[in-house]
Amino acid sequence: MKRIFLIGYMGSGKTSIGMKLADKLGFSFVDMDHMIEEKYLKTVSQIFAESGQDRFREIEKDVLHEVSEFDNVIIATGGGAPCFFDNIDYMNAHGLTVYLHLTAQQLAERLESSRTGKRPLLADRKGDELRQFITESLLQREVFYLKATLKVNGSDEDMIESITQSIEKQ
Repeated sequence: MKRIFLIGYMGSGKTSIGMKLADKLGFSFVDMDHMIEEKYLKTVSQIFAESGQDRFREIEKDVLHEVSEFDNVIIATGGGAPCFFDNIDYMNAHGLTVYLHLTAQQLAERLESSRTGKRPLLADRKGDELRQFITESLLQREVFYLKATLKVNGSDEDMIESITQSIEKQ
């Protein structure tokens, strides 16, 4: 029985790496944000707008506890999930936590070319404003991210390979 939680900032590749890793290992894949959207029939952005971040974080915590019962699964958490309540400690107690580490510059480049508008905390930030926001929030969040069991970086392929090798050693 294995449970792997992928943590990291928005745009770090939790979903894309998680799907590839699950496929490679023959595991199931769960994206917590997608699970929340299916369960509540609303986008994460709608939940943020209608109910606020505090309510969203409570929902996220409940879903985290639910997916922590699954076996042989790769779980892509939301970028803020490890930073609230005791979530990072809970994940560490229930599986392998992997921090997908990218620099603020790398994240800004990825996020600028992706669908930033769908990410409630980024609103319409671009360029220097986006990089500055990421730098500041990454400083706050890394305190939690660095509690992960494993820290990987590099290209998506490099991270998948590092995670796979670490699992094979266990």
